[in-house]
Amino acid sequence: NVTPLVDVMLVLLIVFMVSAPLMQQGIQVDLPKAGGGTLNESQDPIVISVNKRREIAFNGTTIEGDSLRTRLEAIVRVKPDVQILIQGDQGVPYGAIAQVMGEVKRAKVQRVGLVTESAPSENAKD
Repeated sequence: NVTPLVDVMLVLLIVFMVSAPLMQQGIQVDLPKAGGGTLNESQDPIVISVNKRREIAFNGTTIEGDSLRTRLEAIVRVKPDVQILIQGDQGVPYGAIAQVMGEVKRAKVQRVGLVTESAPSENAKD
């Protein structure tokens, strides 16, 4: 009598395993490569992404550019030591990233970082 229940549970498990990666939200960002070190994260940072079409995403949710500062100011009031990481697509002009950084600084955020991909090692063999 338990066999049908186990069958249904296994089918549900497979469905959720297949559909979970498809449910990820956010925007696609092609990060530039740099040879900087890794960041030690003591808390969960807020990630602001800017894609090629200059769409701004706040922790994976697309928002309007003018609401960015108000969101950040509200967060800073509650959590003054918040850490902001900015992911900028390498195809976006520097000015667009600078505008986002300016909004972050105007919101009185002290800890701001840029996210890049690791550059390939110079000693790596092809």
